[in-house]
This record gives sequence, C-alpha cells and structure tokens, in this order.
Amino acid sequence: MTRAVPTYHQRVAREKRALILAAATALFLELGYDRTSLARIAERSGVSRATLFKQFPTKAALFDAMVTESWSAAGEADPPPPGDVADGLAVIGRRYAELLGRPQMRDLFRIVIAELPRFPELARAQFAQGKMPYFASVRSYLLAERAAGTVRIEDVDLAATQFLGMIANYVFWPALLVPGWEVGAGRVAEVVDEAVRTFTARYATER
Repeated sequence: MTRAVPTYHQRVAREKRALILAAATALFLELGYDRTSLARIAERSGVSRATLFKQFPTKAALFDAMVTESWSAAGEADPPPPGDVADGLAVIGRRYAELLGRPQMRDLFRIVIAELPRFPELARAQFAQGKMPYFASVRSYLLAERAAGTVRIEDVDLAATQFLGMIANYVFWPALLVPGWEVGAGRVAEVVDEAVRTFTARYATER
C-alpha cells in the first residue's frame, strides 16, 4: 500500500513541530523544565505563539509529545516473524541499539533524571508513553516465539527485560553518564550478537 504524499501545509506543520520539539529539548536541558515557558520555546523555535499553543496547549502536552517522538520510530517497523528466535532477536536488538544511540533519546533521559525530584510526572510519562509500549512490542514478539515452540520461557516479562538490559547496559547508560563515552558501530553489533547468544542459550528450545 502506498503512503499518501503530504501536502504543502502538512509538510510545513511537521517542520514547525520539529523546530518546536528541538527548541523545547534544548531549553529544558539548559534552564530546566520549571523555568522554561511555552513563550520562550516559541521564541527559540522561531514560530508564533499561536502556532505553538495550537499544537501544544500546555508544557505537559509538549513533553508528552517529546516522549512519543523519541520512542515512536522504534514502533514504525514491523516486528520480525516468529520461527527463528536468533534472527528475530538480532533484528530487535539492532533496532533497540540504534534507538538508544540517538542524541534525542539521551537528552530525554537527562531531562527526566534532572527533574525527577520536582516533577515525577515526567518520569511517569516517559515510562507509560515511551518505555512500556516499546517493551510491550518485545514482549509480544517473545510470546509469538513461545507459541511457535522456539523458546521455553515462563516469565516473559523477565526475559524481555534481560535481553534489552544486556544491550542498554553497554551502549546507553555509560553514554548517558560518562562524558565522551562512545561505542562504535562494530562494537554495538558485537554487543547485540552476544546478547542474542546469551538469550538463546538460556531460552531457545532444542530442534
């Protein structure tokens, strides 16, 4: 099925939305969530206040959009078909590593961590609208593999957490906390491959 070509007005709206989200992220990091106003975001992004308020009537709505935008790309691709758990997990693992490697994802986590004491609702939004939908997609894939008989898993939630954690603990959290931490593409591929081998060694059924 072909996708509809966006109209001129739709393209302009998307461009302005991207400018607003980028300006909001920069200001939240620079000034903090509390000290950043929608008016200041409009000024930084170069759009009118009316345009910004039309898309994001509140600062909370804007932050929710930032969360959705940061995580949504991960859900655009179809899940791998069940039947070969090693190949399927390799696809999921590469997508996850690529998602975590995006600067906007690190920025989002930094904002949440910095503002957590005063604005716990930001963490709840990050968890409910970002992390959990993505986690649910991985969980659904593992359930499909279990139904296909390729894995023997009793606690699917734990298994999904283990797999994603093996990747995030190497490619994401050090980069978030340690200045200058970089993981090359080759090393990321090794991390994903090792996570797949470890997972299949524990859960894959013998054929």
